[in-house]
Amino acid sequence: MRGKSRATVSGGRWRWACAASALLAGVAPVALAADPIATVERNGALVSVEPYAPGIVRVTIATDRAEAEAKPGYGLVAKSDANGWSHRADAGGDVFTSSGMTVTVAAQPWPKPPSQMERYFAPSLPPVSISFAGADGKPLTRMNGWEKAPHTVSDEKTFRVGASFSDTPDTHYYGLGQYQDGVLDLRGRTIDCRHDYDRPGGESVCVPFMVTDKGYAILWDNPSATTVSPGLLNATKFASNVGERVSFFVIAGRTTDELYAGYARLTGATPLPPKAAFGLIQSKARYETQGQLTEIADGYRKRGLPLDIMVLDWFYWTRMGQLDIDRTAFPDPSGMNAHLKAMGMQSIISIWPRFERESRWFDTLAAKGWLMKDKDGNPVDGLPIRSDRAGALIDSTNPEARAWFWGKIRDNIFSQGFDYAWLDETEPDLVPEGHFYAIGSGDRYRNVYPLLHTSSVAEGSARDRPDKRNMILCRAAYLGTQANGCLFWSSDVQSNWEALRRQMPAGLGMTASGIAYWSSDTGGWQWPNGPEARAQVLVDPAGATAMAPSYRDYPELFVRWFQYNAFTPTLRIHGQRPGTALWDYGTAAEPILANILRLRYALMPYLYALGRQTSQTGAPFMRALFMDFPNDPAVKDLGDEYMFGPAFLVAPVTEQGQTSRRVYLPSGTDWYDWWTDKRYTGGQWIEAAAPIDHIPLFVRAGSIVPMGVAVPSTATAQNLESIRVYPGRDASFTLYDDDGTTNAWRKTGGRSATLRWDDSARRLTARGRLPTGQSVGPLVKIVGQ
Repeated sequence: MRGKSRATVSGGRWRWACAASALLAGVAPVALAADPIATVERNGALVSVEPYAPGIVRVTIATDRAEAEAKPGYGLVAKSDANGWSHRADAGGDVFTSSGMTVTVAAQPWPKPPSQMERYFAPSLPPVSISFAGADGKPLTRMNGWEKAPHTVSDEKTFRVGASFSDTPDTHYYGLGQYQDGVLDLRGRTIDCRHDYDRPGGESVCVPFMVTDKGYAILWDNPSATTVSPGLLNATKFASNVGERVSFFVIAGRTTDELYAGYARLTGATPLPPKAAFGLIQSKARYETQGQLTEIADGYRKRGLPLDIMVLDWFYWTRMGQLDIDRTAFPDPSGMNAHLKAMGMQSIISIWPRFERESRWFDTLAAKGWLMKDKDGNPVDGLPIRSDRAGALIDSTNPEARAWFWGKIRDNIFSQGFDYAWLDETEPDLVPEGHFYAIGSGDRYRNVYPLLHTSSVAEGSARDRPDKRNMILCRAAYLGTQANGCLFWSSDVQSNWEALRRQMPAGLGMTASGIAYWSSDTGGWQWPNGPEARAQVLVDPAGATAMAPSYRDYPELFVRWFQYNAFTPTLRIHGQRPGTALWDYGTAAEPILANILRLRYALMPYLYALGRQTSQTGAPFMRALFMDFPNDPAVKDLGDEYMFGPAFLVAPVTEQGQTSRRVYLPSGTDWYDWWTDKRYTGGQWIEAAAPIDHIPLFVRAGSIVPMGVAVPSTATAQNLESIRVYPGRDASFTLYDDDGTTNAWRKTGGRSATLRWDDSARRLTARGRLPTGQSVGPLVKIVGQ
């Protein structure tokens, strides 16, 4: 179809005679409904324009036609769709138009002989300029330059490829993955977009999807190490280390949620996790025996504390790469998991992609070529840094290796009753530069490993456990990794106040990248070690066993971190310390932690409904304020406050000894203090009370917040305790529930009811029966009445 109907244009002049005569006759533009691609030429540069929806277009630029018209790279799963698009050519260039976007590939004059200076300094590439406008015709951005510079990488003759986009001084940029630099807005920065466990501020993760506050997003289609400079020196530049073409998508939308819907369309939907993912996940590095793990699980139940998942971290195996369970330390893993299930709990087990030379599978994998290799074809064994020198990496770019890996997980580990996989080291931790995968060099495919490695379990589970909902703990991401059912966290961060401060903008940047499920190890992963407290310690450390006695303010830090993570998409305690359970932080901390944990479970009907909405829309529910308040300039670079769903504004405390903090309440709405019900006008800074047992928390006027009764875990059916209404405007909220564990929701859609609040009539009604079967009337509590 492409070869028969594609139009090719040179210098703005049609070569397709029929199209030319039609234009000269003044007839309507040629429709591309049956043609997913049009390629135009600009004096040797080939520009391919490929629509995917009315507001989504892919642009590819190359000097070779096969490259210009090749399919997108890894992580892009959508099919092109030119329905509703039209194409015309005039003196200004080629114009592609739909109801959601207009793309203009500017005409270029015939090149002239170069001047004396141009002979030395002019670029060899033919110039290309492409402008993008939104549905209203207003300009979004313009690609005004491209790069294809030859160099050699890992003995491969290739190119550095890039593009430059226009900027305005008031444009703000977000996303591109996870960067623990303490800043939300990317404007004026240079981002080294590559997975890097050893980044000084904390692990970086590259998801090359960047959202702006001007109604558009750019998805950069290149998995090699990429440098991005958003809004730096009046331009936004992308440059990738390896490639033969420039390939990117532009998504236009009236709201940020439309941009995330576009991302989901291109890379895959975020599935609804099992309901247990929204409860408490208890972990430690590490539980050394079966008895230690079950003792902690029993301890939660004895204390009446809710808990959903126990995690078995590393070194439960006999050797790294055996893919087995040490029966000396864990004599009956099946019985252990049965014990957890009897208490309404589930389990996650850590599974690494590394294989020691002495492990039983190393020789087999090496013989089959299923390990990452050096330039001589030998398996890369360990790292030359961090004294981390044991183990080769399974080459998950090879589909046969992925299938083998899943088979061993299924038969050796999940067969013992474990529910979900924790795929650690998904960066991968063995740095791929200079090494080789089955699909090509580690330099060319630098960032793609997390997507392909996690797909081993996602695809295997879907095939072999079709009725069980999949979930994977993942340490890194790439375009589309969210579709594998991953829950992400910020890696092995330090256990101090500075690390806590860095979590908020890092997490908001990750969710702004289309990765909805993100959190951090509560309390930090590294051994608790911090400077001496400068202010009065707010939590008496008496009885705490989680840290050395000299770290007197660590229980206070843990309380503040737990309060914060109680309002992130997932809540997981983890760390390299003697004890990590709620009672390991002292007698003063335990009741505070218990209360915030119970609040998290009381909000489960709200949380689960948010998860369902994300699965339908692709929009994250932990949201930087620019997403919901686009007309408020004060929120553009606020990285220490955020929305948690449509109702809650969360302002965590990140300073030791702090009992109040400044909070900005966005304009355009009123706000209620969650703890006092006091009402505030938006558009102002306030000094919010923050006693140690409270996190500053506000509810937007015109919100509906369903609250559940106390339950020991999500395995227990949870009735509604109340439906809180915060007056101030009309509102709606869709409650949702299902069995929480199977994939039946994909077919039946679960049970839902839409609640509507009429603010003038002060009346709440429901369309549909509540998922719990309860009557609405007795549950309604109108705040302030």
